[in-house]
Formats: sequence, C-alpha cells, structure tokens
Amino acid sequence: MTGSVQRLDTDYLVIGAGAMGMAFADTVITESDARIVIVDRAHQPGGHWTTAYPFVRLHQPSAYYGVNSRPLGHNTIDVVGWNKGLNELAPVGEICAYFDAVMQQQFLPTGRVEYFPMSDYLGDGRFRTLAGEEYAVDVRRRIVDATYLRAIVPSMRPAPYDVAPGIDCVPPNELPKFGPRERYVIVGAGKTGMDVCLWLLRHGVDPDRLTWIKPRDSWLTDRATLQPGPSFIKQFRDNYGAQLEAIDAATSIEDLFDRLEAAGTLLRLDPQVRPLMYRCATVSQPEFEQLRRIKDVVRMGHVQRIEPTTIVLDDGSVTSSPSALYIDCTADGAPQRSATPVFDGGNLALQAVRGCQQVFSAAFIAHVEFAYDCDDTKNELCAPIPHPDRDVDWLRLTHSDLRNFQRWLDDPDLTDWLSTTRLNLLADLLPPLSHKPRVRDRVVSMFQNKLNTASEQLEKLLTDAAAVPR
Repeated sequence: MTGSVQRLDTDYLVIGAGAMGMAFADTVITESDARIVIVDRAHQPGGHWTTAYPFVRLHQPSAYYGVNSRPLGHNTIDVVGWNKGLNELAPVGEICAYFDAVMQQQFLPTGRVEYFPMSDYLGDGRFRTLAGEEYAVDVRRRIVDATYLRAIVPSMRPAPYDVAPGIDCVPPNELPKFGPRERYVIVGAGKTGMDVCLWLLRHGVDPDRLTWIKPRDSWLTDRATLQPGPSFIKQFRDNYGAQLEAIDAATSIEDLFDRLEAAGTLLRLDPQVRPLMYRCATVSQPEFEQLRRIKDVVRMGHVQRIEPTTIVLDDGSVTSSPSALYIDCTADGAPQRSATPVFDGGNLALQAVRGCQQVFSAAFIAHVEFAYDCDDTKNELCAPIPHPDRDVDWLRLTHSDLRNFQRWLDDPDLTDWLSTTRLNLLADLLPPLSHKPRVRDRVVSMFQNKLNTASEQLEKLLTDAAAVPR
C-alpha cells in the first residue's frame, strides 16, 4: 500500500470497460485525437460478459454487436442448430476474447489510452488499484459513467427469496456442474430463463421434467426479422414496413399487439395467455417451438420461498420434489433506470438512445460529442430511452425510437454517418450515399413522414390508454 496519490491527466475518464464503455471509447479513438483513461473493476474488459454463464450467447446477430471499428465474428450464417439459416450469435468466450483483443490490439497501441483493470472508482476523478495505489485524474473534458445501465446477472448476487437448507438452488453458471436430476425448476421468464430452458432441451432433457416459473409472460421478437446483410434486406424492410402499418391501423393497444402478432413482428409462447412483459428478447422459430414444448408452467407470481416439498409464490403454492434442481434466473440483466441527461457539463452518462441497442447508442453518443458543439443540441439528439419492462413499454420505446430517428434524419451529415455505421440496426433502411443528393433527400423525406405518422399514432394510443385503466 502506498500513501501518496499519483496524478494523471486525460480528456475522458471512462468508468467501466463493459460493452457500452468500450463502444464509446472506440468511437472517441476513431473520430478524434483525444486521450482516455479507462477504469474497471473486472480483470478484463467485457463487463457482465466476464461473469456470465458459460453457455450464454448473444440474442442479436453478432454483426450488430461490439465496437464500431471491429467486426465481431465472421459474418457467417449458421448451418446447424436452432439458429440455422440466421446470422451467427457469438458465445460468451468469443465476446470476452473480442473485447480483450479490442483493448490489447487497438486501444492501447494508440498510446492515447490508459487502462486500469481491477480498480475501484472512488468518485471525483479518483480510483484505487488492486495494489492499493491511488490515482487522481485531471479530466479536461468529461467523466463518462459507463455503469449507469450496468447489467446484473444471477451469478452476481444470491437468489432474492428464501431457500430451505438442503435444497439445491444455483445460478445458471453452476448448472453444467450438476449431474442428471428428475426435476429442473427454472425460476424467471426473461432471456436467462429461456436460455436455461433451451440449454436443457438441447441436451436431451425431456420437457416433462421441466417446471418453468413465470411471474409474467413476455412478448418476443422473431430474430429472423432483425437480420443484417443483402440476403435479408427485403425481409427486414418488409417487416419494418409491416410494423409501421400495424401502428397506423391500430385502434387500441390490444388491437396493436394483435396486429403485430399477426404480422409476425411479435410472438407469444402460449396463445391463451396475453403477455404483460416486453424485454426485447429475441428467438428463432426453432427456439420458439422448443420453448412451447414445456407444459408445466407456473403463473402464480414471484417465488417467496422454496421449502423441501413446496414452492411458495405470491398467489399460492405448488408441490415440488426435494431432489429438484432450482436454477435462479431472476436477476435484472436490463435494469430499469430513469432517464437522465446524457451530457451534463463535465459529466456524461451513457444510456440507450435507441431501444435495446446499447452498444450502438454508446458509439452514437461519442460521435455526437465531437460532431456538435452545444450540450443542448447534443442532448436533443441523444434523448435517453429507458429499458422496457411492461407490454405497454413496447409502445413507449418505439415512440421514442421513431422520434429520435426523425431528429437524426434532419441532419444530412448525421444521416450519412448512420448509413455507414456497422452497429446501426437500421442502416439498411437508409438510402446509400451513392444516391444523387436530390433523390436521397426525397427518399429521406418520405421516410420521415412515415415515421411521423406512426409516432403520432403511438402517442394517441398511449394517451387513450392512460384514460382507461387496463
């Protein structure tokens, strides 16, 4: 331990080397000559991926993930498995290796990045390393909070309910270490719960041996509608157009969900149960059909406690076997944090400015930081979109997405950046730079009109729904 405080100076102090912090830093390095200090608690970059369960994969195509300057994966189409025919989904090991390579092969060789892993940020530009050394950083431009939307995975904390002694209740990380059990109980209906169900089914476990506790059912997105590349461009555009048409024709929120389901934009596992949750989870059609094989689904609220032969929930209890293996999948991987201004003097809080597209959002925010002068203008372009949770949040998220997209298309230079950005899910919707300026302007204007119409309709549906409690 040392008593003295060492001093550093930099343009940006980035707190957190997770996916958002890395995507922000990458664009800063690419589009400016600024210097960066990155401080992170983990031993390597990657954020929650460094502690995630070993069988987790991206739910979105690899082509849309990572940092803007370096592709993730090889832009291949899976030829086997339940993602067959769709863009590859990077596994956790590949993602961690990718972020480590970005740091070691791209960031540090610039000489403009200093990286301090295994370090605790103390506030006010100060941090302490594992060795006990303390640093004070003089920041010329901004302190960047890349932990505001910090994901929490089950391995980071104990199960949030009581578990009787002798009962095996583990996070998904521990699941591969156990031998066969007669009964598996999956607690949680989100992405992690679906991953665990699919992992067990993939390994031949009979669906009759699974109990799935789902406090709420969720609307899901068909991954086939979100595919990059020339071979999928027509399907992608058709789906986006069908989504706008469904919004325009809807007479109520319930009617809108019916139309989105009919168009294949949204899916639900049980046609008899209307989902009350939306968390941006995606599935392929084969995964969807596999999940539908699970029939023992418990819809009695959240688990309160697990006893040797009984699971006690909010709305009752069900019997269970003392030899069952419980897998806790209840952590909030996409925390509900209230929106706060992204740009605030010497501080910058990374948030999603497109729904459920965090790494794109971080890169976009970094681009806006250097492309514009005034914080008011920057904040207008970077209106935060909180993570969705309830079904109605699909409308709020989409409404905010449309409004933000309209603002961006008002600026030709920003439109050009969006049309060439690897992380931009909607890049294929924009006219290419090769279009003649007048033709391109006309296409963008027509697109903006459609976005505006859909945005106004969503606003009306939300207003009408607020007047009638659901």
